[in-house]
Amino acid sequence: MLVLNKQPLSMAQVKEQIKDIEEKKELEAYLKKFSKIKLENAKKIEEEIVSLKNPKLKSEDIIKIVDFLPKDAEDLNKILTEVSLTEDETNQLLDIVKKNRS
Repeated sequence: MLVLNKQPLSMAQVKEQIKDIEEKKELEAYLKKFSKIKLENAKKIEEEIVSLKNPKLKSEDIIKIVDFLPKDAEDLNKILTEVSLTEDETNQLLDIVKKNRS
């Protein structure tokens, strides 16, 4: 197998991508256990965070936020260990997650 592109994906996006893979039972079980939201909601969160155009956030950071769905500033800081956000930036991210969580 040749890797043509490297792009971080949320667990919701991985669930969508593996539909064509035959040997996937273990991966499906893992994703079912740990994936917390539907694909549409994951995409909404990702798009809204990207639209903030915060240069501190890399695509990997955004995907971590989508996968872990932090509930408060403490959770967010655990996820973004290498990023220092202002209180405003933190609140913006938490608001996006909160409204798209279900």
